[in-house]
Amino acid sequence: MKSLGLAVVLSAFSGAALADEAPDTTLTLNEVSVIAIKGAPTIDRMPVASTVVTAPLIESLNIKTIKNMSEVSPNFYVPDYGSRMTSTIYVRGMGARIDQPVVGFNVDNVPFLNKDGYDFDIEDIDRIEVLRGPQSTLYGRNTMGGLVNVYTLSPMKYQGLRSMLEYGTANSFRASVGYYDKLSSRFAMAVTGFYGRSDGYFTNKYNGSDCGKEQQAAARWKTVWYPAANLKIENAASFSWSEQSGYPYENIDRGEINYNDTCFYRRTGVTDGLTVKLNLGNVELSSITSFQYVDDNMTLDQDFLPLSYFTLTQKRHEWALTQDFIGKGTAGAYSWLAGLFGFYKKTRMEAPVTFKKDGIDNLILDNANKGMNPMGMMLSCDDDEIRLGSRFRNPVWGVAVYHQSSYRAGAWDFSAGIRLDVEKNTLKYYSDCETAFTVSRKMGDTWVPVREDIAVDLKDNDKLSDTFVEVLPKVSVTYNIPSLPASNVYMSVARGYKSGGYNTQMFSDVLQQKLMSAMGTPEKYDAEKIMSYKPEYSWNYEVGAHLLLLDGKLRGQAALFYIDCRDQQLTSFPDGLTTGRIMANAGKTRSYGAELSMSYSPVDRWDLNVAYGYTNAKFVKYDDGVENYKGKYIPYSPKNTIFANVKYTQPVKGWVNEVKFDVNCRGAGDIMWNESNTVKQPFYATLGASVTAVHNDCSLTVWGENLTDAQYDTFYFVSIGNAFLQKGKPMRAGVTLRMNF
Repeated sequence: MKSLGLAVVLSAFSGAALADEAPDTTLTLNEVSVIAIKGAPTIDRMPVASTVVTAPLIESLNIKTIKNMSEVSPNFYVPDYGSRMTSTIYVRGMGARIDQPVVGFNVDNVPFLNKDGYDFDIEDIDRIEVLRGPQSTLYGRNTMGGLVNVYTLSPMKYQGLRSMLEYGTANSFRASVGYYDKLSSRFAMAVTGFYGRSDGYFTNKYNGSDCGKEQQAAARWKTVWYPAANLKIENAASFSWSEQSGYPYENIDRGEINYNDTCFYRRTGVTDGLTVKLNLGNVELSSITSFQYVDDNMTLDQDFLPLSYFTLTQKRHEWALTQDFIGKGTAGAYSWLAGLFGFYKKTRMEAPVTFKKDGIDNLILDNANKGMNPMGMMLSCDDDEIRLGSRFRNPVWGVAVYHQSSYRAGAWDFSAGIRLDVEKNTLKYYSDCETAFTVSRKMGDTWVPVREDIAVDLKDNDKLSDTFVEVLPKVSVTYNIPSLPASNVYMSVARGYKSGGYNTQMFSDVLQQKLMSAMGTPEKYDAEKIMSYKPEYSWNYEVGAHLLLLDGKLRGQAALFYIDCRDQQLTSFPDGLTTGRIMANAGKTRSYGAELSMSYSPVDRWDLNVAYGYTNAKFVKYDDGVENYKGKYIPYSPKNTIFANVKYTQPVKGWVNEVKFDVNCRGAGDIMWNESNTVKQPFYATLGASVTAVHNDCSLTVWGENLTDAQYDTFYFVSIGNAFLQKGKPMRAGVTLRMNF
């Protein structure tokens, strides 16, 4: 089944069985491939900006996680910082670092409800689809920025044993093995396993330990069964485990990573998704059922200083069930899609903050004594540590009904859709703190206790609940160019929506304020106002084109967009010496920009891919009570993203069949780090390259990333008045061996 033309773009590891379905280009914008169950028959028919990355480019760029897709799709930026709990995605000026995601994430049609679980290594990826712009009409909550679909290799498509070994900089090691077997013409199974480790790229000056050191493992069991010619059943069960040490957050003033308390992140995840498709001719019925479980623990030195201020531990158990029933059909020029979706998610979390000596002295007692010292009085704490306990129970459920109708009139396609989305979010919380302090009076040059063991016993518990009801419409018009097959221009208007929620990271601050109030310091803010945040809404206006030119050698896509957003959710840091993170609503923002992608294969041996995105995202109305940010750029979202990839394949006579050369470049910036735009990351670019030697079903790749050792930052934050940055990964290199049997 092998062909020389296909071998030009497929590594031996991809396997001969891929030849029937994989295209001859690596980055395709209008690829003729069946996409998600809710999509059109082919990508080029959809009135949406999209990028499809197939197996050859996935292997060439060593794409393992959603973070590796950053910049490959225009205006799609996923910074690599913190732990694998941090999976923030920015698209067209929208994004959020905590809580609800702006982009949905599906693996083999199973939706992941919590963005904290987005970042994990996925082996044997067959293709990745990135849809930019609101997908809320068909997919609902938290897809207002777009949707990422990942599809793993099917045992119906490939049979055999696949293996991979990789070693690289920072003593990093990865290994995977997968066995694919077609037991009959109607039944196939695949089992894959993975293990990886790395020592990290940065060092904590305090104790000389590695920052970002990690281990991870994963397994997947995929079953495909065709009980009848018109019935397909697929089940994908997966397990993942990850453990990481500290975070390389560098203090800006000191220019060093230097903190004393333990930092780590551990996560165990289990996911199972069952997809059933029944084809009744002009009608197709589908069901997608999933179960998800996450057990994780994030513990960190929250001040990131070589002092004993305070630590945070966040332990979470989360269960989620989803069910999506979809029906679609055609009747001549008319086609329709309708569905019923429901989910239930329950989270149990403990998130205590422990104040230590420096934190007690500088954050609590100093504030309390400002008012007492003039009176010759002073407070002191009887305990070496103060624990602010927080426990949460957060059940969330939602139901939605949606419909989309499409009609073709000659070269024109008209489409209209609507979704009714209902969600109930409840938070039950319990916070507590027990400590004691002493009041002393100044007698001459000494402080003499006048009242000791004054007990403070704070308990704060309540229940918060809110219901969100949204109507999410979308309309589009597409003109299919008669003289250019698989080419069209389109325009669309869509409503985007991201649900509201609760600021669980602020409850320790609320309790801290109550503790300080018990010591005589007035509370600095209204706790009720910061405990919750409102939903985010947008209207997205877009015009674009999909083009197939030069007999299919050149594929191109262009889009212009304008987004009017209300109550955009932004992660911010409260003023002063506080510890939490707060999700706030900006009054109004607007974003406009352009996107361009091209894939060109002039001859069999060459593949060229280019993607560029520009976003101008600013505040129209946002005053946080301290500063008016009107006209300022929205932080954390880059103005520009670029991606370029050139691949050349040289056939060789002898033991080596061919040699592949690959060069790629990624870039992003400017990126504003705060709402006032006083700190930013200028535009930067990183260079990567690889050389692959192929022998039959084996390949050996020598690769490098950030070869120019570009210096750039991926994250900025403020804690108790101190600013921190995380630097991007330095130059690194490695070798990868792939084998098929």
